[in-house]
Amino acid sequence: MLVSVAEKIVIVGGGILGTMHALHARRHGFHVVHLEREPEGRGATVRNFGLVWVSGRQAGPELQLALRARQLWEEFAADAPGTGFRPHGSMTLASTDAELAVLREALDLPDAKQRKFSLLTPGQVRDVNPALRGDFLGGLWCEADAIVEPRLALPALRASITGPSYQWLPGLEAVEIGDHAVRDHTGTWHRGDRVILCTGANYTGVAGPHLAAGRHLAQDNNGSGLRRVRLQMMQTDPLPDRLTTSVADGDSLRYYPAFDVPALAGLPAQPPVAADHRAQLLLVQREDGSLTIGDTHEYDEPFSFDVTEEPYDHLTARAQALLGVTLPRVRRRWAGVYSQVTGTGAIYHRSAVADGVVLVTGPGGRGMTCSPAIAEETFQ
Repeated sequence: MLVSVAEKIVIVGGGILGTMHALHARRHGFHVVHLEREPEGRGATVRNFGLVWVSGRQAGPELQLALRARQLWEEFAADAPGTGFRPHGSMTLASTDAELAVLREALDLPDAKQRKFSLLTPGQVRDVNPALRGDFLGGLWCEADAIVEPRLALPALRASITGPSYQWLPGLEAVEIGDHAVRDHTGTWHRGDRVILCTGANYTGVAGPHLAAGRHLAQDNNGSGLRRVRLQMMQTDPLPDRLTTSVADGDSLRYYPAFDVPALAGLPAQPPVAADHRAQLLLVQREDGSLTIGDTHEYDEPFSFDVTEEPYDHLTARAQALLGVTLPRVRRRWAGVYSQVTGTGAIYHRSAVADGVVLVTGPGGRGMTCSPAIAEETFQ
């Protein structure tokens, strides 16, 4: 059976990247058919912090993409309040003189005003976020950062475009690509003016043949490559105090390119458990008061099927040191995997894989932040 409607966009993938493509397609007046192999998105979109993270982005195109995405998030959230969008900003805390030196140099970056950076004393940090009652020497407040609810955002965004011109088709797995068309596992072909594949970290299936041997993607990212990254995170029971910002520790300075300033070389080595698991503390309070805490980075496949306790112990200790309180009981732990493009200057990958069929993948840890602007660029 062939389904054909004029001015139609077919989207494969119900994560944040696919969903943002659906929102932009509706903005352009297209009829949208949206396929997802699971009953609901279960990948990296729902396994992250829900951070709209401008502060750490690399200067230049990546920062500009993040700033545009931040603006779009606020626009979309106005029509989808269930996303839990909150313009709370972030606080990156320095626990050592070396970390504080990095924050001082970040404040002097040419684009610090675009990121809305302010360097605060411990007392000023507590004025902004009174729940931070632990030990630290200062904090970099980034007012441009924001928070959404990752477990709620996808259905809320879809609800904002629900109507006769949007078809949400969960439980259908794309298995074959044709020109301007994709076939699902039931044998039905879905044809559109364009098909957009947003299959995330799934490197097999319908996208597999288009990710060549060695995952080498040369078509519009200057010979960049693609890899998968595994992370570990956890969520606690509600904390009685309310955090008015998201929180990052000094180890996060090692992982975000915005902080690649001369003082970064002065940071001492991480504790062995943090180095082994490439750990940084990010902490976000959910709307129900619980805390999402992470994370780690694992690059070598095959990935383990289980989670490891040592990095959780490390991250718990770091969070308690900055909050100055004992964490509530851990409610759940999980691992997630996202797709990340690699190579100098690469932000994500987009390529044509058939006539009228485009593959968009690889934003990595930028995905939750930058997906609105990535989707906008697809339609430009």
